[in-house]
Amino acid sequence: MIEVHHGREERPLLVNDDLIETVEATPDTVLTLTTGKKLIVRETPAEIVALIVEFRRRMQSGPRVIERG
Repeated sequence: MIEVHHGREERPLLVNDDLIETVEATPDTVLTLTTGKKLIVRETPAEIVALIVEFRRRMQSGPRVIERG
């Protein structure tokens, strides 16, 4: 999942990157999901692509151990 910021409120929102069908700049960035739902987000299309690439890279590097202090 990637974290984007929803609309003008800029509240954080986690989106399953596998559900993103299209990313449009109209001039707001609109994510269209495979479910047909549309989300207006603050990030640019280039930032969305970078977030997806980084997330998928992290997932390919294998599991990580998270230590709690």
